[in-house]
Amino acid sequence: QAAVGLAHQQPDKFASTLERIERESNRMDKLVGELLTLSRLEAMPDALRREPVDLTELADGIVADARFEAAESTRILIEADGTVGVTGDPDLLWSALENVVRNAAKHGAQGGIVTVALSADQGLARIDVLDRGPGIPPADLAAVFQPFFRAGASRTGVDGHGLGLAIAQRVVQAHGGEIVARNREDGGLRVTITLPQA
Repeated sequence: QAAVGLAHQQPDKFASTLERIERESNRMDKLVGELLTLSRLEAMPDALRREPVDLTELADGIVADARFEAAESTRILIEADGTVGVTGDPDLLWSALENVVRNAAKHGAQGGIVTVALSADQGLARIDVLDRGPGIPPADLAAVFQPFFRAGASRTGVDGHGLGLAIAQRVVQAHGGEIVARNREDGGLRVTITLPQA
């Protein structure tokens, strides 16, 4: 609204205010989409599509997108023990893993490397997303999955609304899985998703 008012008052700055309006509109659109997804998951956690999903293929696509958007100094690696399959909603599983990988690239890329590792063992599919960033204060580790919580948001200056990990947790839980965040002993954060195998 401020940008619209400025455009009316100072027509010579119309181009720059239009860019700002577009940027803010995109942010609002993303926020509304995240809120709707979160609301749907909380209201109807059992109303998911159920179909075979190749997590390795899913992760490949997410990592390719993340590499395209990441800073030149950041390397995003993927390690997989063959095909790792689950049954579930491919769009929601994509959203959950994408949120975790994007968080690692944004918050934990200071170390230059983000690794997405997939494996399967004893009927469980496991995805570990590891970074070399500052990690999360131990007191905040459980809270990072709460809606609108952003650990150290004021010091990192990273844009966002604190919904990504909350959505990831609701998606994983709706698929009968678990998501956990832990600081790595040698620096950085490890987010582990486990899901029942197909």
